[in-house]
Amino acid sequence: MGKSQRDAGARIPNIDIGKAYDSPCESVDIHCESFGRLAAFFGRNMPVHRHDRCLQLHYLASGDIRLYLEEEHYQAGAPLLFLTPPTVPHAFITGADADGHVLTLRQELAHDWLAEAGLPALDAPFCVELAAVPAAAEIGGRLPQRLAQLQQEGVARRPGGGLAQRALAQLILIDVQRLAQQPRPDGGRRRAPRGDLQLYHRFNALIDARYREHWGLERYAAELGVGAARLNDICRRLADLSSKQLVYERLLREAKRLLIFSNASVHAIAYELGFKDPAYFSRFFLRQTGQTPSGYRTGHA
Repeated sequence: MGKSQRDAGARIPNIDIGKAYDSPCESVDIHCESFGRLAAFFGRNMPVHRHDRCLQLHYLASGDIRLYLEEEHYQAGAPLLFLTPPTVPHAFITGADADGHVLTLRQELAHDWLAEAGLPALDAPFCVELAAVPAAAEIGGRLPQRLAQLQQEGVARRPGGGLAQRALAQLILIDVQRLAQQPRPDGGRRRAPRGDLQLYHRFNALIDARYREHWGLERYAAELGVGAARLNDICRRLADLSSKQLVYERLLREAKRLLIFSNASVHAIAYELGFKDPAYFSRFFLRQTGQTPSGYRTGHA
């Protein structure tokens, strides 16, 4: 095992939503965005990651998901909700029709609010199809509206908006805590083969460490100690994507981030991402997104 493999395998990337996606909001304690908009930015295949000091709630109103929460593997359909407490590693893949909301809360806020209400902390991850829990019907009926209101308050920046956001977030958090106490059927939960899942996570961590170097798939596979064909097979079974597409998606996500949040020219971004020819970068971006880099930047100005 090479040193870079050990380093990458030991590191689970931390994603700070404020800094990675919404830089004007990086100091905000409450962040709510539509799942569709986040998926357009990060991609619909999210490799294993965590959120340091943040609790995150995903609510899907439509679509299906393959979800990995620690070592549990779920295949679930909307309407559904899954919760990831701080530092819990998770990964997921959704279809193009999946949409809903994602709420991210600072850990200390969630802890203080629940303690004030006399409720236990939300310290265990879970995923639930709301239709499978009869007691969840009332909560499932009001959750989408409250999340939409919370997102709108964050965008509108109206007088009293901060207080409204906190009130809505508290109501949502209490409902989620109540839901966490309900008996839940196993549904689509199963334990993924440990070796395959670990290899998939290690591959994604290695991509994160080396994607700017434009390694070939044979080199990735050799560094992981497996054959390229087996690596590709595992990626297709767990993510429904080829190993090559996983590398492309990581490059694409960083390209989008730089185009939106930096003032660097398209040429400079191409070189920063390891492309030797900016024209090839532009063709790559167009092929993957249907837009030129400049057109994408203009559309997100």
